[in-house]
Amino acid sequence: MSSENGVGEGGAEGAPPEQLALIRESVRKAKEPRAKPRTWRGAALAERLPVARVLVDKGVLHLDRYFDYAVPADLDADAQPGVRVRVRFGAGRGRVREGRREGGGLIDGFLIERLPESDYSGPLAALAQVVSPERVLSPELLGLARAVADRYAGSLADVLQLAVRRGSVRAVVGTRAAMFAPVQDLGLVALWDDGDDSHSEPHAPQPHARDVLLLRAAQDGCGFLLGGWSCTVEAAQLVESGWARPLVAGREQVRRAAPLVRTVGDLDLARDEAARAARLPTLAWQVVRDALRQGPVLVQVPRRGYVPRTACARCRAAARCRHCSGPLEARDGGALACGWCGRAETGWSCPECGSVRLRAQVVGARRTAEELGRAFPAVPVRTSGREHVLDTVPAAPALVVSTPGAEPVAEGGYAAALLLDGWAMLARPDLRAGEDALRRWIAAAALVRPQEAGGTVVALAEPTLRPVQALVRWDPVGHAVRELAERAELGFPPVSRMAAVSGPRDAVITFLDAVELPAEAEVLGPVPLSVTPAGSPRRTGAPPPGEHWDRALVRVPPGRGAALASALKAAQAARMARGGSGGAGTAEAVRVRIDPPDIG
Repeated sequence: MSSENGVGEGGAEGAPPEQLALIRESVRKAKEPRAKPRTWRGAALAERLPVARVLVDKGVLHLDRYFDYAVPADLDADAQPGVRVRVRFGAGRGRVREGRREGGGLIDGFLIERLPESDYSGPLAALAQVVSPERVLSPELLGLARAVADRYAGSLADVLQLAVRRGSVRAVVGTRAAMFAPVQDLGLVALWDDGDDSHSEPHAPQPHARDVLLLRAAQDGCGFLLGGWSCTVEAAQLVESGWARPLVAGREQVRRAAPLVRTVGDLDLARDEAARAARLPTLAWQVVRDALRQGPVLVQVPRRGYVPRTACARCRAAARCRHCSGPLEARDGGALACGWCGRAETGWSCPECGSVRLRAQVVGARRTAEELGRAFPAVPVRTSGREHVLDTVPAAPALVVSTPGAEPVAEGGYAAALLLDGWAMLARPDLRAGEDALRRWIAAAALVRPQEAGGTVVALAEPTLRPVQALVRWDPVGHAVRELAERAELGFPPVSRMAAVSGPRDAVITFLDAVELPAEAEVLGPVPLSVTPAGSPRRTGAPPPGEHWDRALVRVPPGRGAALASALKAAQAARMARGGSGGAGTAEAVRVRIDPPDIG
């Protein structure tokens, strides 16, 4: 507005013109940069590179960035890139101080780099302490951790909490945590049985060891090796893409080393009158009886415990809770309880036929051991499972009942193996059900003597199913290749990339509405998740006991996984940043997981 009409900017009519100049002068002074780090509070700072860029050890997405601190002169020598430090970092009145004001609590962090100056104009808080002068965070480890955080839409601090840091050894052999071990001059990374769910990290951002080692091999230019009795779809994709080459034995060598695999399907059971009342069909009973003359027999049971789930003894209808329709389970002592809500069930009767008699749908390891003990009273029965896992068993005749993954090694190999309740593994509502069943079967069958030495495996599963046929032919690679082709046709992982968004239904819908997804993204759901039973251990990403959560899947085509992860991370960071006003519970209600292993 022109000053000719007597009205100045922000002033009233007739106001003296000096007021405008006064206002502008005060605004100008307020915007001037304040003291530089070198003169912070008059303290003596490092003469060279007085600014430390720090990653604070707070695994929240909206703080997944670096913060600048001043380097006191007495810490100059020790405060080098890669060391652990302690800094002041806190919140006050809903605003994060970000290490740039005095006050706040002391937390751990990593010193990323030293700089001559900061792009922040205000006074910087000083480093409080150098925990140790040892440089535990190398540039290579930092780059790997950043790549993993970006791939899984997680925070860098969370990934670094998972990394085994010194790098003073030439070789590392270990469990999942070894994927981050900083070995000097890394030449090879290797992983055994990448389909085992123990390779999937339960802590945020939940990376898989296979993918971390793939990133590491690409970053360090080293060799990469996957090994196992079976083959995952992801491994088959690496070979099909040309990134990896297969290392497999010839068919003649496989036939010489593998046991004979026999199957018992529904038609066999229908013709076997004894199998209707007994746990073992005639073929399985005969194989066990003959094999016990030669050595131990392995019995694989898909579930541990006594009698996990029940059904009507007359019509076979699943027994359901009257309150929430969850599956009824027989706990120790025979008491019935719901597997979803945990309520005890008394006076049950079948709503289909009115029968009050129950039978086990899947019999657990302990109950199986009891039944086999009665069938073979002169033979010792041993069990191996979560509570008590056996490493080895002697070559003497014995029945060894084990859950998948807990099978002990027998001296000289098992004379035979029974794979019970195969339908229970294959009937899981999971994209990986067939792959996992075949992996567990082959891992158990590999402990049996070769066919030339009389080794026999009996699988109680429908012979016409693809995983069962792959077991009979001992062809896990062929099974993985066919699975990969089907998933490519249907747009399923690993050909596509997927993310799971879970939480209360309204929160999931609100979150998805706020995400700026790639144009090619497809949202599936949300649909209800299973309710966590009361008193059950809390699983990462699972709803709290008794709460009803929904889950939506977001799918993108090949090559768009990075864009999907970036969009979800940005939306989750914005949501958490708003949690100060909406409540921390609100900000944490939605959980995001890239490449969820349990896609139904």
